[in-house]
Amino acid sequence: MQKTFVLVTGRSIAQGMWMESEGKWSSKYGDAVAYAEMNPEDIKTLGVKDLVKIVTDHGSVVLPVKASEKVGKGSIFIPMGPWANFVVDSDTDGTGIPYFKSTKARVEPAQEPKTTLQEILKSLGAKVPEVPMIDLEVKSGEKRVVKNVTCPFCGDLCDYLTIEVDGTRIVRNVGGCSISIAKFLNYHKHRILKPYVRDGNRFVESDLENAIEKAAKILVNSKYPLIYGLSNTCVEAIDVAVEIAEILHGAIDNTSVVCHGPTILAAQEVGTVTPTFAPVLHLADVIVFWGSNPREAHQNHIARLITSKGRFVEGRKQRKIIVIDVRKTMSAELADIFIQVEPGKDLELLTALRMAIRDLEIEAPTVAGVPREKILELAEILRTARYGVIFFGMGLTQNDARYKNIEMAIKLVQELNEWTKWVLLPMRGHYNVTGANHVLLWNTGYPYSVDFARGFPRMFVGVTSATDLLANGDVDAALIIASDPAAHFPRKAVEHLSKIPVIVVDAKWSLTTSFADIVIPVGLTGIECEGTAYRMDGVPIYMRKVLDPPQGVLCDKNVLEMLLEKIKEFKGLAK
Repeated sequence: MQKTFVLVTGRSIAQGMWMESEGKWSSKYGDAVAYAEMNPEDIKTLGVKDLVKIVTDHGSVVLPVKASEKVGKGSIFIPMGPWANFVVDSDTDGTGIPYFKSTKARVEPAQEPKTTLQEILKSLGAKVPEVPMIDLEVKSGEKRVVKNVTCPFCGDLCDYLTIEVDGTRIVRNVGGCSISIAKFLNYHKHRILKPYVRDGNRFVESDLENAIEKAAKILVNSKYPLIYGLSNTCVEAIDVAVEIAEILHGAIDNTSVVCHGPTILAAQEVGTVTPTFAPVLHLADVIVFWGSNPREAHQNHIARLITSKGRFVEGRKQRKIIVIDVRKTMSAELADIFIQVEPGKDLELLTALRMAIRDLEIEAPTVAGVPREKILELAEILRTARYGVIFFGMGLTQNDARYKNIEMAIKLVQELNEWTKWVLLPMRGHYNVTGANHVLLWNTGYPYSVDFARGFPRMFVGVTSATDLLANGDVDAALIIASDPAAHFPRKAVEHLSKIPVIVVDAKWSLTTSFADIVIPVGLTGIECEGTAYRMDGVPIYMRKVLDPPQGVLCDKNVLEMLLEKIKEFKGLAK
């Protein structure tokens, strides 16, 4: 039996922990993301035993199935990763962001075995089937404690960590969440320690100067290169990357294109009402998490801002928490009120809330799967809050309505401010994706998806966005910096990486390195390299280093500066 479902993807704690500790090539990471969750009634109706085949117009995968009451009937959930993205619709409808949370999928009991990572990479056209996974050798020695360390994982940028070091071994992370601990204590695993150049279907070691020269030649000879990533590095390195894109007359984009790009588009349309963390901690008595799951994606966020005591709020007991999502996440389990919305229907619910706030009649008995009485009750809670905040995530940015969801949420907050005080803040994922937007904005006037093809910056989201440029085959070379699009872009976009020269600048072996022609190692920003990053609320945070990079390995900024100078030399621009 076959049935059509709405495919929803998202993060999980296990995905984050195994990604940081064992890497995306590991079986543990595969086990954490290569499965599907379905409502028990749907599993029974389909007659599924252990495996399901998920088929879309873009691909198919076979995955183990897990029964979960948290998933609504008619939906299927797959953790964010290569298996989910292999079947996601790459069409962005002119917004730059694919259908990560609203792809229509046909699901049936599977007779074939589970789809492996190697099968996915082969189908995508990976150039190197196996990468030389190497761990950096760590040794015990002088014991020391480094305080006030900033965590380089998520947009919360927790800057109060205490890191205990024994020689070159990080032995303890005090104050970090489970994913932060995994990142610091396993910083030495699956490291890129030497530059590599592809020879056929394998990598050959190279020296840094040779790798830089080959990379520069690829970019200079390209007609329209793409520089992408940048959200997991420092502001200072991003600044250099922008100059590279401008000189090459290429395109430059950051990971906001697949997360909160629609948030930026909405803010440009109608403005926004946004806070820093401080007033949330000290004033907020009503907290709404809409389409976000901080307990798994931003683990310290709850303890830092919600359960902690503020100056005018006595912590959790004086705060009402409301979670609105398509499935009952871990965050929903701590909520006072959980509202389960139908997939892709957030815009309808936001519209109904705006009507209720203005005392307009809602004729339908239910809206987006939510009873009218529940909407009216929620509207009254929002209107009577002393200080409210909406933290929203990719549950709003990645479904059908995309930036219109955010536009409607902003208008809701603006109207609530006629009654009381309300703000909203996007839950940014990568630790410096906000910084990447800022750097592009102050250099070019645009926050992402910037094109220099005509010698000056332009932004045409849906055309110059990285997802569209790759899916449409518009670029003829790619420089990937501190990012892994092969694990997070839809199939059609990743397939183009196999057809063009790719240069990867990163500290660890990612899935994108299997599509690379040149791999250049760098230190880990926030652990081995210092620099500036912007917290999700727009506050710049200094990131100190705990250890030195491996011998012969430079930081992102230094590598990009070398690449820039070589490009200038080849183009006759060197001083």
